[in-house]
Formats: sequence, C-alpha cells, structure tokens
Amino acid sequence: MNEPTRDVVRQDLGVGLPWKQKVQRLQKEVHVFYFAFKHPSVRWYAKLVAACATGYLFSPIQLIPSYIPVIGVLDDLLVLFLGAKVLQRIIPAEVFADCRQQAEAAEMRRKDEIRSTAAAGAFMVIAAVWLLAAVGASILMAKHIFPDKVIAR
Repeated sequence: MNEPTRDVVRQDLGVGLPWKQKVQRLQKEVHVFYFAFKHPSVRWYAKLVAACATGYLFSPIQLIPSYIPVIGVLDDLLVLFLGAKVLQRIIPAEVFADCRQQAEAAEMRRKDEIRSTAAAGAFMVIAAVWLLAAVGASILMAKHIFPDKVIAR
C-alpha cells in the first residue's frame, strides 16, 4: 500500500557509503524531522512521538545507560531509528517533501555562512587564543612542578 509520493520521500540508508557521508545524511535527516516538528500541518501525536524519542535520547534515566560500551549506544540508535520510522509513517509525504526542501536550503545557507571570511577570521582568532592559553598553562605547570629547573626570562 505504498503511495508513489511516499517512495520519493524514502531514501536508501546508504549501506556502502563512507562514515562521513553517513553522518552527513543522518544530520540532514535530523534537520528534516526538525522542520517536520515545526510544520503547522503535522498532527500533535507525530510531534509527541518526535518529542518522546528526542527526550529519551537526552534523558539521564534510560533503560540501558549510555555509558555501557556497546549496548547503551545501540539502545539510543534503536530509539532514534524506530522514532524516525514511525514519523515517516504518520507524517504526510507532502509535508516530508516540503521539510526536505527546507532542510536542503538550510544546509546551503549554513555552508555559505561557513565559507565567509568573517567565519574564517573568527576561527583563526579563537584558535590563537586557545593556543596561547595552552602554552601559558604549560609554562605555569612547568614552573610549579619544577621550580628550580625552569628559568623565566
């Protein structure tokens, strides 16, 4: 009972893709669900599913704690996967298509902002401040640990 528009919304999971592309695809899907959550024609119960899945991921109380090496993370991924599948079923395909376009436009704006010279200049200033702080902290620690060996000039 698949609708033709529903098949356009669903994309392959990119099984053979490198990790970087998988992460970028996941980030894009998160943006799509964010825009779907804010869309006015999405029903309240779809918003409740999105809020519960997100709330579970950020909740300190979980069925399997995240600090357990493999199972804790798999638990979170399972909740995210199931939440995404339920949302794909209960949100209309037209809304998903609109939200996907909004996510692509937001990604293009973000890439344009990153490429700006002001962003590059701000990155250089922040990196220089952190580097100076690291060098200063190293000198202070060396003076404290070896007070007679470090010569301050």
